Amino acid sequence: MATLPEIPKEKMPRHIACIMDGNGRWAKKRLLPRKAGHRAGADTVERCVDYCMTHEIPWLTLYAFSSENWSRPKAEVEALMILLHDFLKKHSQKMKEKGIRLHAIGDLRRLPEKTRHLLEESIQETSSNTQLNLVLALSYGSRAEIVSAAQKIATRVATGELKAEEITEQTLSEHLYTANMPDPDLLIRTSGEMRISNFLLWQISYAEIYVTDVLWPDFSTENLHEAVSNYASRNRRFGGV
Repeated sequence: MATLPEIPKEKMPRHIACIMDGNGRWAKKRLLPRKAGHRAGADTVERCVDYCMTHEIPWLTLYAFSSENWSRPKAEVEALMILLHDFLKKHSQKMKEKGIRLHAIGDLRRLPEKTRHLLEESIQETSSNTQLNLVLALSYGSRAEIVSAAQKIATRVATGELKAEEITEQTLSEHLYTANMPDPDLLIRTSGEMRISNFLLWQISYAEIYVTDVLWPDFSTENLHEAVSNYASRNRRFGGV
């Protein structure tokens, strides 16, 4: 691999979020079943994790399975759940040894019981790690997340614990799945689709968005570095001048 151009540390994002799109198209181009594309995409996850650790980027969030994905054909959903289970079995010990702390956001109750328990074990076993926070968005939908947060806040108001006029943006943030996590600085979407797909709608309010035509299984370390370089070249004004 060629030496990557250096990016000043102060220009690096603190939190990268990825919409991992294009697994199915990658497989179709090769006359392979869709599950082959998903398995190839798992290798890209490893590349992104290694890149973030090498460049000391402390947060990486991956949109692994959306709430809408449950409507896909049963065989594909089952294949994705098996892939998740295999990923956790293969990498849990590695994450523990490398200092990676695993998190998961979404309606995790919908995951198969065996997979959910393995996920919970991996989260617990890596809870003291500090090198990289790896967040998997699983059975995740941002609108449902915001509705859930609103319901929790409404309950607090109804019981008198909180006054309506005391509700702030911070109040809502504290009731989201991502409470205590920094908002993403850079949102990457592969495969060229120009949409957010119900992902972190509240949290990406001021994220820089980078879209590439590269399909997720083909998304290389060089592609990721190009996205980060593009981010580093932008002037983030956060609504100012």
